[in-house]
Amino acid sequence: MRIVRRPGAFVCGIDAAMDVIGGKWKVLILWALNERTCRFGELRRAVPGVTEKVLSSHLRELEDDGIVHREVYAEVPPRVEYSLTPLGLSLNAALEPLGQWGRDHIYRGTGEAPGQGGAADPGAEGGAGTAGSGSGESAGARTGEGAGVPEPVVGLGYGQR
Repeated sequence: MRIVRRPGAFVCGIDAAMDVIGGKWKVLILWALNERTCRFGELRRAVPGVTEKVLSSHLRELEDDGIVHREVYAEVPPRVEYSLTPLGLSLNAALEPLGQWGRDHIYRGTGEAPGQGGAADPGAEGGAGTAGSGSGESAGARTGEGAGVPEPVVGLGYGQR
């Protein structure tokens, strides 16, 4: 028996996966949560440009799909933390080859090899994209937060070790 979380039949596995990660911000949310558990405000800073409404909506959808875990602590004021579930970690692992393809595509014809670092490839410095990579770099440092002009987020770190 097939379980469908949202209305509509899927044509193939890619169609089902895109139903889960579709949208401008979901893969960036997954990337930020792959680094560490985050509170809502931390996520908002880690994904520059996302509105509170959209972030909240995407987090709710990812939680409904079993990708993100929402932990509410009984404190005053209440504290809520978001992390990836094992299913979310496996989704990030599946996205690694796509991230590598994206880096290769970006650098195609430029003569510069992917992973050479620099401002255009913030994830290339030390494997910032995989769980357990040991990178101590914060999400804000990867996106250029606080530096006045945000650097473009290219490569997203998927697949870099």
